[in-house]
Amino acid sequence: MSSPLTGHEQCATNDRKMTSVFERYLTVWVVLCILGGILLGKLAPDLAQTLDGMSIFVKGAPVVSIPIAICLFFMMYPIMVKIDFASVIKAGRSGKPVFLTLFVNWAIKPFTMYGIAFLFLGVLFRSLIGTDATDLVKMPLGLDLPIGAHHGAGLVVLHEGIKMLEIPLWRSYFAGAILLGIAPCTAMVLVWGFLARGNDGLTLIMVAINSLSMLLLYGLLGGFLLGVGQLPVPWQALLLSIAIYVALPLVAGYLSRKWIIATKGLTWFNEKFLQVLTPITIIALLSTLVLLFSFKGEVILGNPLTILWIAIPLFLQTMLIFWLGYGVAKFLKLKYEDAAPAAMIGASNHFEVAIATSTMLFGLSSGAALATVVGVLIEVPVMLMLVKICLKTQHWFNGAGRKSEEVIS
Repeated sequence: MSSPLTGHEQCATNDRKMTSVFERYLTVWVVLCILGGILLGKLAPDLAQTLDGMSIFVKGAPVVSIPIAICLFFMMYPIMVKIDFASVIKAGRSGKPVFLTLFVNWAIKPFTMYGIAFLFLGVLFRSLIGTDATDLVKMPLGLDLPIGAHHGAGLVVLHEGIKMLEIPLWRSYFAGAILLGIAPCTAMVLVWGFLARGNDGLTLIMVAINSLSMLLLYGLLGGFLLGVGQLPVPWQALLLSIAIYVALPLVAGYLSRKWIIATKGLTWFNEKFLQVLTPITIIALLSTLVLLFSFKGEVILGNPLTILWIAIPLFLQTMLIFWLGYGVAKFLKLKYEDAAPAAMIGASNHFEVAIATSTMLFGLSSGAALATVVGVLIEVPVMLMLVKICLKTQHWFNGAGRKSEEVIS
């Protein structure tokens, strides 16, 4: 089978390198998007609002931003089309690592993210963010409350003729952190596992299983934790978000993959089709980030340390989940090639889904959307650090250094 990481050279196990310029310098691109978005917000303040105003409306309220939905579909579709879901049925022979990643991702990670984010954003950094600072977010889909009414921690206000909720700014950042915490990585983890000399076939299985799990658990956990945090619980919008940003690209990816391979063959699919998708995905991601930062430029310029306050709990969460997964993998006596990707799939976040969901639920200009983008900002440097840690600790595991023979066809 060809490498599961299309675009990467077929390398020997001891010489795996990140060859994509976009992947290697993702943090640089995000920083440029921050600068570009802030500049766009200054030079053309109405552009992003106009684009976000091109929405599907329900009862007079904007629910789905059409330009953002298009961008985010092209961010998600290439992820889904790479996955061979037929490999899921072979997961039984790798039961321990699959169970480990499911347990950490869905039974532990969402709740530790909630606790860490609340501690830092709601307590330790609250005065630094601004005790009285507020943010305007969308009203939950289907909810029609009078102006002045309270909903959770929010107050219903009229903004530019549209009812919105005014909530404390730290709670908006908190909501974004929650959405990141319930989104296990199903994209870049293929890169991290590859660089750490992990079992690529197993990584693909875990990606497929977590993608399917998100269809059910992302909305349930998201609604529950947002509700506990006294934030809007837009159940209808959550379900719509999963349908648009997970189910739709998943189905489209499955069907198109099956048809293309049947008509053109696997080699053409890997070497031609996926290569065409790569620049489209990059453009969609960067365009979305520019729009996000065009809205939040004033917040960042007014408090340039905002990104740092958000990044600290996200970093601590990443480290906690990685060491927890890695430690349990050692306790379960997994091979290194299985332990490394099992630990990193939970440590890394599926920022594409988090960005999509925060944008739909709270709005493109919300602090929640900004918080999810910070997840993108720290993704590469932190995960590369964890890759190096994995490589230096291979001797902790049985069978370390041996190339995995398990290949999922």
